[in-house]
Amino acid sequence: MPALEKSIMRNDVLLDIATFLARRWSSNDRVMISLVPDRPPATKPDKSQLMLPSLAYYVGTDFQKYRQWRVALWYEAMRMRHSGKVLSNEHAFGFLLNTLETKRVEIIGLREWEGMEDELVFYEGMSWQSKQLLNVIYGRYKIAEAFSQYFLTGYVKGELFGGELDKVQRAAEFANEIVAEAIRDGRGTEWVEQHVPKLIKMLELDPLVSIPVLAPKTRMGASLAQQDVLKQIEKIVRTKKKEKDAEEKSKEIYEGNDMRREFEALVKESKKTENKGYDSLENFGLSIPDRMDVDETKIYDLELIQKVKAAFREWKTGWMERHDDTGEELDIETVVEGLPKPFLTDVKLSIKSKVVLLLDHSSSIADVETEYKQATVALCEALSYLGVKFAVYAFSTENRQVKCWVVKPANVKWSPVCARRLVQIKAVGGTPLAEVYGLLQPALKSFKPDIFVTLTDGEPSDFDAVRAMVLSYRKVGIKMAAIGVGRNLNDAVGIGHNLKYLHYEKTLAVSRLADMPKKVIGLLRY
Repeated sequence: MPALEKSIMRNDVLLDIATFLARRWSSNDRVMISLVPDRPPATKPDKSQLMLPSLAYYVGTDFQKYRQWRVALWYEAMRMRHSGKVLSNEHAFGFLLNTLETKRVEIIGLREWEGMEDELVFYEGMSWQSKQLLNVIYGRYKIAEAFSQYFLTGYVKGELFGGELDKVQRAAEFANEIVAEAIRDGRGTEWVEQHVPKLIKMLELDPLVSIPVLAPKTRMGASLAQQDVLKQIEKIVRTKKKEKDAEEKSKEIYEGNDMRREFEALVKESKKTENKGYDSLENFGLSIPDRMDVDETKIYDLELIQKVKAAFREWKTGWMERHDDTGEELDIETVVEGLPKPFLTDVKLSIKSKVVLLLDHSSSIADVETEYKQATVALCEALSYLGVKFAVYAFSTENRQVKCWVVKPANVKWSPVCARRLVQIKAVGGTPLAEVYGLLQPALKSFKPDIFVTLTDGEPSDFDAVRAMVLSYRKVGIKMAAIGVGRNLNDAVGIGHNLKYLHYEKTLAVSRLADMPKKVIGLLRY
């Protein structure tokens, strides 16, 4: 057990479990999760996006951090399912609306997910330790924080003076009536939002007053007294759950043995997947990044990923509609406008199902490295979406030695762990393309790809050697293609011109990295 407490769970494993749970809890199979370090959880229901911090955002042991993170995920999934909108917490209006919505979605959510009740008690007990002490904050923010504490828990941390407590209690009573009526009559976020101005008036707040958003560690420091956590959980159990044996129930919630089994399984999975599918490739002279400490979320451009997937959605079905001289359906608009090919016909799409991608990580891409990696991730997400079997490699030079890095082997499913390997690779060195092709030959003999696509932005070190290697791949039936990546249109044209002399069967060039995924996928049609 102690060994597990010291384990750091991998972000890719967290993303996998978060995606599974969020989609199950929210009943939305399109939910996309991203980890954003040092930022509070957030949801964009209209975009099916859910942002979570890493475990380091929370306080306590690794196990306690995971439990808090998991409950935060549940709350955001409930917002995704039951809230029409989520506003920023940085101003009083959004802060109050989100506070009311937290209680509304919690009550509705627990009707379906009763098993979360004990975890919510644990979460309240842990988060209470890091709540703001009202004695040390002043002004209108104090009233907003006091209302949030009292409305969500029934008590406040610290003291209120004069008529402050009465004001907060009356506002909380009104807010509870609104939430109860919304749930009873099946009303949503927009209806609740209509009552926020009255709540602001009762609390005598400015709707635009700033609300500081602080991480738990910022509020209380890194230390946490475990005995205080247990006492707070017992207090909640006694006041809310009315348990006969509150002490025993509190200890059961505090220990969380059911959750511990899940946590231990994820920690073991983190260790197991570290080099799954990669070990044997080292025997071919290929390399695997030793460190995995750079966060991959910065190379996930969700907007680009969605655009690329949307562009090839019809490929997913295997059919596309196009204009032709003959067909089953006449397009009247085409006839009226006098355009050629007035008929519409369905064409069956067939794409190459086995692909290898080789990414140039020489020093020449250093200034656009992040955008380059974002485009690569978007491409890989689209290939995975289309069901294409593919492998991804990258090359650079390290200590004057050529390194061919394994990003994703052919026998491993694309996942955030592959993106994490990609983000560790630094753009450095020259373009020893022939040597890299030589290193890859043994691994590709067993995979036998239909097409091998190289992405590069520079000239190879040895033109003749590259030509010879390209021809050797073509002789065994592998279609060789290359895409030149330029800084601007003239640069792209120049790179594309040079690639034509290397005997690739197909060469393309792009001046915008965001166009690269579509160009690559366009090569896959038979």
